[in-house]
Amino acid sequence: MKTRRTFLKAGALAGLAAGIPATAFADLTAPVAKKKQLKHWVWTRPNQSDKEADLQQQYRRFYEAGIRGIFFEADSEKHYRIAKANKLEAHRWMWTMNRGEKELLQKHPEWYAINRKGESCADKPPYVNYYRWLCPSREEVKQYLAEDVRSILSKDYIDGIHLDYVRFCDVILPVNLWDDYKIEQTKELPEYDYCYCSVCRTKFKAWRGQDIEDLEYPEASLSWRLFRYNAVNSIVNHLAEVAKEKKKPITAAVFPTPEVARRIVRQDWTNWNLNAVYPMIYHGFYKEDVRWIGDAVAEGMHFLSGKFPLYAGLYLPDFKSNEELQQGMALALANGAAGISIFGDVNEQVLLALERASTKRQERQ
Repeated sequence: MKTRRTFLKAGALAGLAAGIPATAFADLTAPVAKKKQLKHWVWTRPNQSDKEADLQQQYRRFYEAGIRGIFFEADSEKHYRIAKANKLEAHRWMWTMNRGEKELLQKHPEWYAINRKGESCADKPPYVNYYRWLCPSREEVKQYLAEDVRSILSKDYIDGIHLDYVRFCDVILPVNLWDDYKIEQTKELPEYDYCYCSVCRTKFKAWRGQDIEDLEYPEASLSWRLFRYNAVNSIVNHLAEVAKEKKKPITAAVFPTPEVARRIVRQDWTNWNLNAVYPMIYHGFYKEDVRWIGDAVAEGMHFLSGKFPLYAGLYLPDFKSNEELQQGMALALANGAAGISIFGDVNEQVLLALERASTKRQERQ
């Protein structure tokens, strides 16, 4: 069985790269108006067997290298408090719309998204077994997630909430996965197109006065696509209000560019009320070379237009060498990223690449 990360590495998050040329946004030589302090992050899952002394040393070194926060993919008071003791922010990294808890599946199967064929991912998940997507149009789902965020942020050792899987299921996978999954996705196939549940249909009809069943090509309907963007936007912005009540920041890991995000997972992250966004600019998933990292950052910065900071998410296994990793970091920072967020084995060589890229960026300022 494929785990979440092996599926990611295979490229399940991939789609065709945005068709916007680098020259449309990127300018590596543009002057910087004022000096900005870079702030870097790490995505990780806490290991309960980690020794306190080792964590103290690791987190101290993270801070020295310019890392200022960690996104933990599970709750571990030990890890959070040691990170905070070393001047790092400790945020909980939370799966949002993709929720396959056994208890939830058994108690509320009606909450789960239904594809265009009428199949529910509660009992027929697409692609991999852990793909169990909640329907964002349901008020019960919104309140369930809000209570989850409220509970997480009530803990004094948790500094903020970081949302992941804040979207619909991937409607299209990259061509290099078609053979693996024995599918051809030259168009949006009904078994991967969500959500067509009764709640979504009713709400869409109330909004547009049209039944989805009456649309000859629902996959081509711009109004239907906008409806789904807005359904996820409503979830995120409600969770942002919860975080605001708790006086703690809310951020999200998102698909690499606004265009890619909207097209392949119905994710409209430039319209979210966040404190920051962390696009997963995993260039290897999109069959792009390292230069595309700068292009993706430039596109995101252009469409955000200063709404909130963007931190470039990099996937370490995508890089062929430490020199290439430093180049990718430098391109992200040169195109306006407020820092780098790293997923993978953050060893000493990675930290040195981060320090060098940061130093060069500061020198340019």
